[in-house]
Amino acid sequence: MARKTTAEKLATIQKGYALEGATIELGAAIIDGELHKDAPVRLPLAMMNRHGLVAGATGTGKTVTLHMMAEQLSTAGVPVFLADIKGDLSGLATAATGSEKLSTRTESIGQPWQGRTFPVEFLALGGDGNGVPVRATVSSFGPILLSRIMELNDTQESSLQLVFYFADQNGLELVDLKDLRAVIQFLTSAEGKDQLEELGGLSKATAGVILRELVNLEAQGLEKFFGEPEFDTAELLRTAPDGRGVITCLELPTLQTKPMLFSTFLMWLLADLFEDLPEAGDLDKPKLVFFLDEAHLLFNGASKAFLEAITTTVRLIRSKGVGIFFVTQTPKDVPADVLGQLANRVQHALRAFTPEDAKALKATVSTFPVSDYDLEETLTSAGIGEAVITVMNDKGAPTPVAHTRLRAPESVMGPSEEALVRSTVAGSALLPKYGTAVDNPSAYEKLAGKTAAPTGPAAEVPGPLDVDEEARRIEEEILGRPSSRTSSKPASRRDKTPVDAPPRQPQPQPGGGMMDDLGAVLGGALGGGLKSMARSVGTQLGRELLRGVFGTSSRRRRR
Repeated sequence: MARKTTAEKLATIQKGYALEGATIELGAAIIDGELHKDAPVRLPLAMMNRHGLVAGATGTGKTVTLHMMAEQLSTAGVPVFLADIKGDLSGLATAATGSEKLSTRTESIGQPWQGRTFPVEFLALGGDGNGVPVRATVSSFGPILLSRIMELNDTQESSLQLVFYFADQNGLELVDLKDLRAVIQFLTSAEGKDQLEELGGLSKATAGVILRELVNLEAQGLEKFFGEPEFDTAELLRTAPDGRGVITCLELPTLQTKPMLFSTFLMWLLADLFEDLPEAGDLDKPKLVFFLDEAHLLFNGASKAFLEAITTTVRLIRSKGVGIFFVTQTPKDVPADVLGQLANRVQHALRAFTPEDAKALKATVSTFPVSDYDLEETLTSAGIGEAVITVMNDKGAPTPVAHTRLRAPESVMGPSEEALVRSTVAGSALLPKYGTAVDNPSAYEKLAGKTAAPTGPAAEVPGPLDVDEEARRIEEEILGRPSSRTSSKPASRRDKTPVDAPPRQPQPQPGGGMMDDLGAVLGGALGGGLKSMARSVGTQLGRELLRGVFGTSSRRRRR
């Protein structure tokens, strides 16, 4: 094949990025070592929900890329979520000051530049930092995500799912860690041994292991991340009065001591959005763009159930108008099933100092379309603030690979003054709502007898619901005809039914009942512990306690 001239390569880039509609401007192409400001590289705003990857070695400019993209998204009226690990992204609240060096760079790529501030909301995980405290209830966080934090094995994770199931069915609200501890202690006590046996897949020994891990979390001070008021993820979708999207920065000053909590909590935010948002289809611009930094932490040592849940969420949340950008060092940090869904790629420089580095470099090159560049050479020689880019164009096809000099942010590339951050938080409309923790009566108080005990036998909590009977009722309501299920409820407990009344005759239904099918699907998706309770999905639907792909609660208490 004949080697292309520089002019031919330039024409390919220009044609490939001649996009219709609103775009995010990324920079200008570098071809054969020469910068061409007449070859802009851009990303269609309407394709930002096709997800993406921002990768590169430490110090190559990934954070500045997030910063620059967040500014333009906000200007376009799109809310943005950023995990501010180093504190540098707080500079979005402070206008940058021009300099001769900056002017030279922006002029070279054809970027009109002006220092500006952007609407920023500062959050802090559990109040660990200067931002508005962000909390989640244990119940909404769910067993799969909590197992991730506790580093439970698959068997223990399935057992924890059964504990959550027991709490859901018995009206025991799991708000904070002491609630979950109280439920496990009850199940392992003499009073709760019968209920423990009824759960089937939960042994007393495994329950004891989970209890010890839970106490360990409390000893590490993690209890402040769970509780009420619970953060409503709809707060991430706000726009400022001037129409710009609010940029939400989650401060993570103690990431190194709690990396698992950080990555898992970000996934909870996504899972919660996934459960709450309606289907949106193809939009002119996304409802939210979510930058998930340090993405490798999310996948390291993850269980099969956790990885499957991530893959499902990434695949389906696009249709709800949310775009996710994973930020990490190399594409190999992201599982293949997830990587295959990341159509927008911004790859900063990689280093090849070791055999492992060289292997990662070759793997990265293999994930790009065929191009006019020697990508191995380009990726190892690219400067700070440069990246190799390919995105999805407005017709859904990949754009040509372009070595790009990236745009400069218009706000400060570094932290804002702490006084400014504190004053922004103090004036936030979210602070009155989430600033002060509350401790409403929940499972701990019920089991300790601190609230009115339920009526019934001596136990402090009601006995488990008759799941088969409830499933029959829900199935009949949905299908509008008699249930195909045979009642297993003892005659003495049936409402207004004589002891000698003949049983209801089941109606034939080819292929099994709808609830059976749905229960089987959900049981398979949520792991071994839930398979044993799949047949009771009718109960969970009826009580609005059906859990999502991460085991998160679809109906949370909002106080």
